[in-house]
Amino acid sequence: MTQRAEIDMDGEEPRGPVIDAGAELDPVHPRQPPRPRTPATGLTADQVAERVARGAVNDVPVRSSRSAVDIVRANVLTRFNAIIGVLWVIMLFVAPIQDSLFGFVILANTGIGIVQELRAKKTLDALAVIGEARPRVRRDGVAAAVSTSEIVLDDLVELGPGDKVVVDGEIAEADNLEIDESLLTGEADPVLKQPGDQVMSGSFVVAGGGAFTATKVGREAYAAQLAEEASRFTLVHSELRSGISTILKYVTWMMVPTSIGLIISQLVAKDTNLKDSVARTVGGIVPMIPEGLVLLTSVAFAIGVIRLGRKQCLVQELPAIEGLARVDVVCLDKTGTLTEGGMDVTELRPLGGTDQAHVRQVLGALGESDPRPNASMRAIIEAYPDSEEWRCTQSLPFSSARKYSGASFSEGNGQTSTWLLGAPDVLLPDGDPALAEIAVLDRQGLRVLLLAEAAEDLGASSPAEGAKPAALVVLEQRLRPDAADTLRYFADQNVAAKVISGDNAVAVGAVAGKLGMPGADRTVDARRLPAEKSAMGVEIDENAVFGRVSPQQKRDMVGVLQTRGHTVAMTGDGVNDVLALKDADIGVSMGSGSEATKAVAQIVLLNNSFATLPSVVAEGRRVIGNITRVATLFLTKTVYSVLLAILVVCSQVEYPFLPRHLTLLSTLTIGVPAFFLALAPNKERAQPHFVRRVMRYAIPAGLIAATATFCTYLLARSHYGGPAALDAETSAATLTLFLVAMWVLAIIARPYTWWRIGLVAAMGAGFLLVLVVPWLQDFFALKLVGVTMPWTAVAIAAGGAALLEFAWRVVGRRFPA
Repeated sequence: MTQRAEIDMDGEEPRGPVIDAGAELDPVHPRQPPRPRTPATGLTADQVAERVARGAVNDVPVRSSRSAVDIVRANVLTRFNAIIGVLWVIMLFVAPIQDSLFGFVILANTGIGIVQELRAKKTLDALAVIGEARPRVRRDGVAAAVSTSEIVLDDLVELGPGDKVVVDGEIAEADNLEIDESLLTGEADPVLKQPGDQVMSGSFVVAGGGAFTATKVGREAYAAQLAEEASRFTLVHSELRSGISTILKYVTWMMVPTSIGLIISQLVAKDTNLKDSVARTVGGIVPMIPEGLVLLTSVAFAIGVIRLGRKQCLVQELPAIEGLARVDVVCLDKTGTLTEGGMDVTELRPLGGTDQAHVRQVLGALGESDPRPNASMRAIIEAYPDSEEWRCTQSLPFSSARKYSGASFSEGNGQTSTWLLGAPDVLLPDGDPALAEIAVLDRQGLRVLLLAEAAEDLGASSPAEGAKPAALVVLEQRLRPDAADTLRYFADQNVAAKVISGDNAVAVGAVAGKLGMPGADRTVDARRLPAEKSAMGVEIDENAVFGRVSPQQKRDMVGVLQTRGHTVAMTGDGVNDVLALKDADIGVSMGSGSEATKAVAQIVLLNNSFATLPSVVAEGRRVIGNITRVATLFLTKTVYSVLLAILVVCSQVEYPFLPRHLTLLSTLTIGVPAFFLALAPNKERAQPHFVRRVMRYAIPAGLIAATATFCTYLLARSHYGGPAALDAETSAATLTLFLVAMWVLAIIARPYTWWRIGLVAAMGAGFLLVLVVPWLQDFFALKLVGVTMPWTAVAIAAGGAALLEFAWRVVGRRFPA
């Protein structure tokens, strides 16, 4: 059934929801059988214990990360591990142990991946407990914060602005309670709730307060069912993950026919020793598999999570790290982001000859009438304590959409009055003389609220109409000491910052100006933004500060930026930010923010520090930029391995390498350097088209490496003779392939720093050590014979390196990513 709060002819709201006679059953508001009412004092300790004993507990586990079993399964049971495992077992039977080294490398890699992911899981789980919602539950007449998993059936759960509804229930108490169900229904308009109405888990409070009785807990709750379905059928999009999956799919397709051809070539066409043929066949198949790429990606993500966790940053969705690397616009909410939550009343200015003492009394009464004051009201409560002479008869809680709150009072002398407190430019008509005075204060970065006596009842359709101004309340916001440095970081990194606030645009611009934000002087009142999307997009691109933005407008602005090709991060801490946070590419919530914002954000800054954001963005860029860089190394190996196999099959010659040779080359030119490069600093913003960016370099590099190596191998076959000729030919081909692969590494390692030069030099020294130490020569079956062929191999490699440099520059110019 469809619920809607309607106003009858007398202007009063009905006590309950109005039901459409022909409405269909709505899964968000299902009919519930009558339940016994929970007393206003809540359950007793004995009743709670009885429900715990029979399992009527909200036992949905906190899903902050994969389980340990899932992590082990994901790292061990992979398609390529299965292929390599079979080949490893074969090699253990037919060849020396040094030809089985690749299997031990895979074991070590898998172990490293599991350990790093388990470390990341431990970090995430610990942070999830810190950031977990703790609703207030009334038991034995006393309200206390408990974990969501401790709520039992029939518990009385209190609600206030920003609170998330954690289980399904029935409203027991309501004081102008407005619930936003947009995360469940997609409808952005808040729903006014009355006692007896149903509330669903996943919705949140935007205004007012109250309490509800839990009617469904655990996996029976609506949001829990949605989450289970979502986790079963959908995955958060990750271009990096999908790109690597695409690459592995194509690699598999290439491997199958190439491997079959290689097996036939080595075992049937060539009349050589069976064990040696098997070893060389396996040596041709194993390097086709970019097994380390998947490992390195998971390790880089895991280490990123751990690094951010140490900075009290909870990453609720792993692809958020990738998204941060692509962000080019960050939308900031002023309150709680640029400014700290607290405020101070600096001045009270009566208007129209109003008595200041009377104004103080009104403000004290308004503060007392608000059970859950926001930052502005808390400052007023501190400055003007209640005299306890006035009695509140009706209240209207603050709403981001309304921009004001109000209350009606019995003043103790028999008189009654209704007062409103909120945004002056909303409560006053255009052209009012007080607006000029307010504009001066706004330009100083001060927050100004207007106290006005209402001419209409709070239940009227427009209670602010005809209100009489009484006083201006001037508040000063506390700027975050780290905000200026953070804004400067975004400017340096070419990330556009947009301040989107519900406050006055001029005042917000003044605050941004104090922090040195670029474009702070370009302020726009969002009420005057064009409704047409393309015109709105032009305004948003050209300006940096927007005031008087409604929650729905915040959402629209994020959407417009996305349609113009931007990757948008949104920060916020209040219920008015929830819709925008949900729609942004990356939602970032403060740890002290409302439960609703933390629920929809991908990243939660548990330390409430805006200064953490640069670290978060930098970590994302480091992970994605480095994975894109080292993926070229892995896929270059795949390309030259496949091409070498094809050339061998077509030429009907022995495969030039044993597994031990390619294990050595992979370790020195890919495995070890890739690990260090993947963890290096990287400030470059990640670009789209991951597969294209990687393959445009990997394909020409692999073609050059394979061609140079096969040329050396064919020349060596014509140069050497005798029973030991194959070992000498293999050594010459290995030298060429190592030198070309090292040049690929040298290109990937740019721009050079002292440690990058040292890394490349150390890998070269490692290979040189193998060539000069006798027992290593025997272990890896590498011994350069004579002078002519080794130097020929070096010359061919030098030509390959020059060709690599040329190809790299041509590709960069003709195929920009």
